[in-house]
Amino acid sequence: MSSPSSPSSTKSTTRRATLAGAAAAALLVGAFSLPQASASPTPSPDELSTAAAARLGDRLADDLGARMAGAYYDAARKTLVVNVLDKPAAEHVAARGATARVVAHTSAELAAAQRTLDGKTDIPGTSWAVDPKTNKVVVEADRTVTGNRLAQLKKAVDALGDRAALTRISGELTLLAAGGDAVYSSGGRCSLGFNVVKDGKPYFLLAGHCGKRGTSWGPTRGNPVSVTDDSKFPGDDYALVRYTKDVPHPSEVNLYNGSTQKITKAGAATVGQAIQRSGSTTQVRGGTVTALNATVTYRGGYKVTGLIKADVCGDKGDSGGSMFAGDTALGLTSGGTIGCGGGARGPMYFQPVTEPLSAYGATISPSTASPTG
Repeated sequence: MSSPSSPSSTKSTTRRATLAGAAAAALLVGAFSLPQASASPTPSPDELSTAAAARLGDRLADDLGARMAGAYYDAARKTLVVNVLDKPAAEHVAARGATARVVAHTSAELAAAQRTLDGKTDIPGTSWAVDPKTNKVVVEADRTVTGNRLAQLKKAVDALGDRAALTRISGELTLLAAGGDAVYSSGGRCSLGFNVVKDGKPYFLLAGHCGKRGTSWGPTRGNPVSVTDDSKFPGDDYALVRYTKDVPHPSEVNLYNGSTQKITKAGAATVGQAIQRSGSTTQVRGGTVTALNATVTYRGGYKVTGLIKADVCGDKGDSGGSMFAGDTALGLTSGGTIGCGGGARGPMYFQPVTEPLSAYGATISPSTASPTG
């Protein structure tokens, strides 16, 4: 496969990052391998769905402004947990039907800590994201980070004081090349993300690291039915692939059990949200969103920002595959630790699907697309 494209411009931060507080390796088959905050318990008497929690989080962000320091969805209790800076804010949160926690660090302080790492640290095998549950920037180092590189990372984390914490993960952060059906190029295999429509014509979204502009893709090797019109990687990790032959392009994800999940819309992920991902190697796996706006430096030094982090597994060939919740498209598989054996739970990282849809002017509605010509 040809080498990755040049970094894209700096990303904008989405509003839903308020529900996060804010790496791994991508896997492409046949190509490169690339102190707990004090709590103010105010249990909510009402149960909330993930979507309702997200809407409530947006309203509370408007109400509280800088006095709100992130939030996450507690799936077990079906409530929104909101980090706040003082007792009056906590009382307001409770009155609105959510659970409040009084924490030490503001969202601005944690965002500044993450920007410091983004600007100064490019060590392969590392990742970081704001963790609303601990009110810190959690920095991960995989098993390849040792010696001088580990010492450098520790120094950078220590400089941030109690705003950051360093953890180790046993696997390696790698790019995963493969919504969910296998697609083949001359360089390897990836997994189709989501069928979309642009200017009335059918396309699909894929991970950008799977191939540069001009890469041909097909359901089997040597049978191309589509070509990459644009690819963004590193920096971002998404691509737009145009169908060049009249083949079926339903708005659905392969569940690998003889059925499919219809996809009707795209949305933003929420920390604590239950998700599924589909890929051509490990098929359908479930997990939970653990952070938003994550930064990952994959093996080879490829740095990607603004990713969704989830505790779900994946393997080589799953890159590009669909991340979804019910009928809502959420992300494209970028990378993570390799393997699903022994109850592995990632971490795995995903490109938010809303970004390429906006960048390309595409929509989740392929059933309305005209046949290719």
